[in-house]
Amino acid sequence: MNKYMEKAIIEAKKALKKGEVPVGAVIVKNDKIIARAHNQKEKKKNVIAHAEMIALSKAFKKIKNWRLNETSIYITLYPCPMCASAIQQARIENVFYAVDTQDEEAKRITNLIFKENKNNKSIKKITKIENEEAKKMLQMFFQKKR
Repeated sequence: MNKYMEKAIIEAKKALKKGEVPVGAVIVKNDKIIARAHNQKEKKKNVIAHAEMIALSKAFKKIKNWRLNETSIYITLYPCPMCASAIQQARIENVFYAVDTQDEEAKRITNLIFKENKNNKSIKKITKIENEEAKKMLQMFFQKKR
């Protein structure tokens, strides 16, 4: 398994223990982790406290710049449109994810966001790194909620 996706899964487990949707994110630059986070929407009572958004904020602070050129993000779940827009605006180059979203409309919108347009660079690479553990965590979480 990819070592960075493993770290994102560790973050997702933290979210699960706290009763959050088990999603983790890790941002990497020059083969080093510059930020990691997990969902904290319930804890922070904040709709934008997704793993990706928190990781982005940490990365901006770490490198003292909002431009995250030459970085990659590893996420346990395909990003929602809000997170996709922030990822693209931050100029992250590569997106790696473990589990596809079940929300086809959200995925369609995210894919449109990730496409190149006149104002923003497109994401260079979007790659699925299949992971059963991440998939099972999400399935278990939503089965318990329903």
